[in-house]
Amino acid sequence: MNIALILAGGTGTRLGSDIPKQYMSVKGKMIITHCLHVFGIHPQIDAVQIVAHEQWHEEICEQMPGDVTNKFRGFSEPGTNRQRSLYHGLQDIMRYAEESDVVIVHDAARPLVSADMLSACVEACKEHDGVVPVLPMKDTVYLGDGRMITSLLERERVYAGQAPEAFLLGKYFEANRCLMPDQLDRINGSTEPAVMAGLDIAMIPGDEGNFKITTQADLERYKQLLETPKLQIE
Repeated sequence: MNIALILAGGTGTRLGSDIPKQYMSVKGKMIITHCLHVFGIHPQIDAVQIVAHEQWHEEICEQMPGDVTNKFRGFSEPGTNRQRSLYHGLQDIMRYAEESDVVIVHDAARPLVSADMLSACVEACKEHDGVVPVLPMKDTVYLGDGRMITSLLERERVYAGQAPEAFLLGKYFEANRCLMPDQLDRINGSTEPAVMAGLDIAMIPGDEGNFKITTQADLERYKQLLETPKLQIE
């Protein structure tokens, strides 16, 4: 079974709104609704678990695309940071899934993930413990102390990670459990616990179009892209 774990517990308001970005309405639908649509129609996604604060449960359910309804397994309580929210979701998933299943971790504020990307993540987990889509760095990359450049990194060996990230459920759950109770607070990305645990994590090509809506410019770009007929949802 392939389970999508959608992270929607963030409260960031860098867009200048009182509403978290994943719940902002675009063309009559919340951003999370657009995101869920992709997982709902994908034939290889069998179940969907959503991390979200209780105040948003009713509205998420009201707008939930029909294709998601039959896959939806429930809500998980957000944690004090992203990785703790993710861990809460894993704990709930472990109650109905097998250790050999695949969990696909994705941010609700990345609504433009493609079906091909989801398929590539699922396929990679047939031969690896996990997978992360990456983008090559286009600019020169430096290390510094905040005031001075201390060294130059090899751009060809530096990558920017994206979501979704997919993992074998049992191994990934254990990698996170071993970091409890305090180390999870220092995790910066979903793949980090897997790497720390020595899991076999593959890289696959990322997608420039699979951007996270963080700034007002991102939101405007997304609104323009939604004018494309293929991105319309019912």
